[in-house]
Amino acid sequence: MAFTVLNSRMVEIKIDPGQKLFSQRGAMLAYRGEVSFTPSITGGQGGVMSMIGRRVANEATPLMTVEGSGSVMFGHGGHHVQVIDLTGDTLYVEADRLLAFDGTLRQGTMFMGSQGGVMGIVRGQVSGQGLFTTTLEGHGSVAVMAHGGVIELPITPGRDVHVDPQAYVAHRGQVRNKLSTALGWRELVGRGSGEGFQLALSGTGTVYVQASEEKL
Repeated sequence: MAFTVLNSRMVEIKIDPGQKLFSQRGAMLAYRGEVSFTPSITGGQGGVMSMIGRRVANEATPLMTVEGSGSVMFGHGGHHVQVIDLTGDTLYVEADRLLAFDGTLRQGTMFMGSQGGVMGIVRGQVSGQGLFTTTLEGHGSVAVMAHGGVIELPITPGRDVHVDPQAYVAHRGQVRNKLSTALGWRELVGRGSGEGFQLALSGTGTVYVQASEEKL
């Protein structure tokens, strides 16, 4: 399955018979060939229980299943598109960031509290990212959305990367994350978010950062 970036806000994906693609509903812009689109009841997000967990937290993102023979062009809201190629590793990404992804990727849902305990939950509330995050694992491509484009920052042992939670898009690899305060509590009075908190990532991998603090 080939992902081709047409411009900074559009991606074209070639699909062959027997292949399956998931996309965000409403993201199809045009297509060529014999292609079908059907609602994905479970959202492709790790089965029924994961779907229920997301809906309880109001974090479900409706998806479409795309099959057939042809090519489909995707884009959504004029957001910038970044294609990430997985080679057997795992991508951690917020569900509403997903534009389209290869149906062969194994999908799951991770509770944010499992990375950093209670601080993982605090991170979800403060950053507005929610309590769950989607995991995609295997060999295949993922198209994610961001404001103002994306840069890739390597994470290496002993050299943590600190990211504004609002600018965080996704990460991959063996990475731990925790929320930390960048300023004293007295200095935080009157600050809504932004630089008052930082997302500290450590280990080995890559973090994807958008050029904006604006949420999708």
